[in-house]
Amino acid sequence: MSEAFYEVAGEGFSATELTRGPWDPDAQHAGPPSALLGREVERIGGGEGFQVARVSLEILSPVPIGPVRVEAEVVRPGRRVRLVEASLRGEAGELMKARAWLIRSGEIEIPDDVETTPAPPPGPEEGSKPEFFSTGQDVGYHTAMEWRSVGGGFREPGPATVWMRMGCQLVAGEDPTPLQRTLVAADVGNGISAVLDWRRFLFINVDLSVHLERMPEGEWICVDATTLPQPSGIGTAESVLFDQRGRIGRAAQALLIAERS
Repeated sequence: MSEAFYEVAGEGFSATELTRGPWDPDAQHAGPPSALLGREVERIGGGEGFQVARVSLEILSPVPIGPVRVEAEVVRPGRRVRLVEASLRGEAGELMKARAWLIRSGEIEIPDDVETTPAPPPGPEEGSKPEFFSTGQDVGYHTAMEWRSVGGGFREPGPATVWMRMGCQLVAGEDPTPLQRTLVAADVGNGISAVLDWRRFLFINVDLSVHLERMPEGEWICVDATTLPQPSGIGTAESVLFDQRGRIGRAAQALLIAERS
């Protein structure tokens, strides 16, 4: 990995063009800043022995491709569960916030007849590189990630199953953690499983909620997604998340749907 979504800049970070999303050439895709917030959650002291079990991310405003800073604090300490809040700010103020529940992990005996890890879809080696809809930009999130579709895709309306792995670091000079790999990918459910023509409609998520039963193993994350829009202009995108061993959790997004003006 020779490039990164972010470079350290003073007490914050400078976003590179690799963070660029599909809706606005000057705004970031929500995946990289979500992962950056996850990184801050992980860096809170006293978290040894805890696993992030859920992260809810609120997208308060488009995140410009520019300087950002993050901070986090424990708002509910505990021996077995703890709640962490994190904030991402830019020059215009707070842009995203996260609330993460951490649960202390331990060894328990699960009966043999209880399923814990449903099998994954066909692996990335069986997939093909999906064709993207035109973003008008040569560099962005779509070029920073490696993609393998085993069902559906950006130009095929309906449910889709796509494997992804990071082609760059999250922060320059750092290897991404399993949580960061998951959060940088989990936001794509809406995009890969769109059922409306992106040339006529906007369908933008205002949040992202990720539940993690376990942390992924390896570099590849699979997003198995379905989008359901409603005539009210509201919809949801739901995704099941996998690594190459099996299910790791799920993600959900609330969607603002509107016709382009």
